Amino acid sequence: MKEVRIREINPGDNEEVARVVREVLVEMGVPKVGTAYADKALDYMYEKYDVPKATYFVIDDGGNIIGCAGVAQLENYEGNVCELQKMYFLKEARGRGLGAKMMEVCLDRAREFGYEKCYLETMPYMKDAQKLYKKSGFEYIDAPMGNTGHYSCPVWMLKTL
Repeated sequence: MKEVRIREINPGDNEEVARVVREVLVEMGVPKVGTAYADKALDYMYEKYDVPKATYFVIDDGGNIIGCAGVAQLENYEGNVCELQKMYFLKEARGRGLGAKMMEVCLDRAREFGYEKCYLETMPYMKDAQKLYKKSGFEYIDAPMGNTGHYSCPVWMLKTL
């Protein structure tokens, strides 16, 4: 049986991570503008998260990346708040409890970094994701925080760490 594990991103993972994120966004019918799909950093995620108080994780299923997520300082925001970023799972990763495990790993790391709160943005129709976020202690807020450039993501949530 292949081992499924959550690990930090390696430089060699960039291409596969970009493919996973784009594949999920296309499957979900997400607009390609004003969302993660258009982020220039998508093609070099290792480098993007190779900075202080940031990290990115992948779900490695026997050598294949089937999911990913990370945390980093919330952009254009004064305060000790991180953002849960680019959390995406291929179909074969869903329904296996991997989302909850990934969330736990990300939030634990955010606490280790000393963040006080964690923010996220999502799409209204990503109901399964929102269920996971709520179960993990995130609450809906009325307006965006910072400025991530994701103006096509109109659902905002926040959790105290």
